[in-house]
Amino acid sequence: METHTSGSGFGSGFGFGFGSGFLDGPEKPLPPPPPPPSVEVLPSQVSSNVEFNVEPVDLDGLTLLKGRVSTKQVFGLSNSDLIPGKYEGGLKLWEGSLDLVKTLSSEMQSGQLSLTGKRVLELGCGHGLPGIFACLKGAGAVHFQDFNAEVLQCLTIPNVNANIQKNLSATGDSNSAEVRFFASDWNEAHLILPHVPADDSGTISGQTVDQAAGYDIILMAETVYSISTLPSLYKLIKKCLRSPHGVVYLAAKKHYFGVGGGSRRFISIVEKDGVLAASLVSEVTDGSSNVREVWKLHFR
Repeated sequence: METHTSGSGFGSGFGFGFGSGFLDGPEKPLPPPPPPPSVEVLPSQVSSNVEFNVEPVDLDGLTLLKGRVSTKQVFGLSNSDLIPGKYEGGLKLWEGSLDLVKTLSSEMQSGQLSLTGKRVLELGCGHGLPGIFACLKGAGAVHFQDFNAEVLQCLTIPNVNANIQKNLSATGDSNSAEVRFFASDWNEAHLILPHVPADDSGTISGQTVDQAAGYDIILMAETVYSISTLPSLYKLIKKCLRSPHGVVYLAAKKHYFGVGGGSRRFISIVEKDGVLAASLVSEVTDGSSNVREVWKLHFR
């Protein structure tokens, strides 16, 4: 789960109790914190200072490893899933990631999806389970992106390594995918991701876009919770998706109560724009949370 949001803040409180002076008047809202620098994180930059443990997670007969690290160790935070502009929830395994892996597996079994040799991008990767699934199913390249470099160093890279090593031990198959890791917010990710068409205007045209560029498959889970970032996320997708046959799989809650985002809000942006078509692949109503959905997007 990953976006870049602006903090609202509660002010310093210094104006309380003062009757006059420069502290009077309504407080100006705090500006959003600057995004972290956009960087590629190398596998050799994995953190050795944070304790990393794994446990198995069963996904309808498929077993992957789920890494676990301490938010307090990584960010100095405790009991927090989100600090806007600083930490965007990447250390927690969100339900949508599991829904997405199950959907990808089902799509492959039904012949609707092939990952063999494909370029795959997982946005807001966190644990990276959907991207790991793509690695294990023959993708040619899998690139993992998250808002925080710390998440990639402390969780994503170790978790990718653990799952690939487990698969190698179990099957003897070596992973041949090109695996890379990138930290950035939505607005600048296209500047560092390798497989993005040179034209970064955000427009898609069969006449101007390099047909060899772009990602064949974009995966994202729980990335649409913040209303303010949905337009920039959608713009990034259009910049990165290979035309005309690229596909996006999105797993998210139908509505994120309290913050206003959700899959339906995002799909409304997609449909209004008219460049991509959206279809609902699955709906999860297990009673453990509000309704969750998996959507597929493709060029019209």
